Amino acid sequence: MSGSSKRIAIIVDPILSLGVLANTIATIGIGLGAAESAFGNTILTDAIGRSVQNSADRPVPILQAPSVAIQALLLKALPAPDGAIVVPFPRFARSLHTFVDYQVQFPTRDLASETIEGVGLAGPEKWVKSLTGSLKLLR
Repeated sequence: MSGSSKRIAIIVDPILSLGVLANTIATIGIGLGAAESAFGNTILTDAIGRSVQNSADRPVPILQAPSVAIQALLLKALPAPDGAIVVPFPRFARSLHTFVDYQVQFPTRDLASETIEGVGLAGPEKWVKSLTGSLKLLR
């Protein structure tokens, strides 16, 4: 599936403090973008000739759900269909200070037993909507 035909959604727990919420969304967004460079990776140039990278080439709705619902959604999303992307943010990651620590810890954890503070999805529109259709926008 090409990047242009994928739908994106990021789901977060609205009880997170503003800074933690922003960090969770940013981290998930970076994960989605790293997995699929077609979501951005376009250089735009203004009328004066200043060039910048675009932020995204499609809408990225930020939806809300309690962590238990996010965990259930994550488990329902896995295994993901071919070409789909799932980027979870488990709470334990917040206590780690390096990505190497996360890589070491992750295989020792069971996502079904972890608090999931957010998850990013990208894939076929029908799949993403089936997982997120009843969720409200974060406001």
